[in-house]
Amino acid sequence: MSAGGSNRLMPPEELAEYLAISKRSLLGCYREWGIPVHRVGRHLRFRVRDVEYWLEQHRTE
Repeated sequence: MSAGGSNRLMPPEELAEYLAISKRSLLGCYREWGIPVHRVGRHLRFRVRDVEYWLEQHRTE
């Protein structure tokens, strides 16, 4: 993983808004897409730096 970026965890609603997709799409596809996720109790959280790294790896030119 990338050494830079924020360790802040964001909930699915915030990540969906950041990616400009619906929360339903995110929750239905994050495993298939390979987006790293952390569980905090029963809640899903996405680390900002992991998402930024994932986006960089899946960037199209």
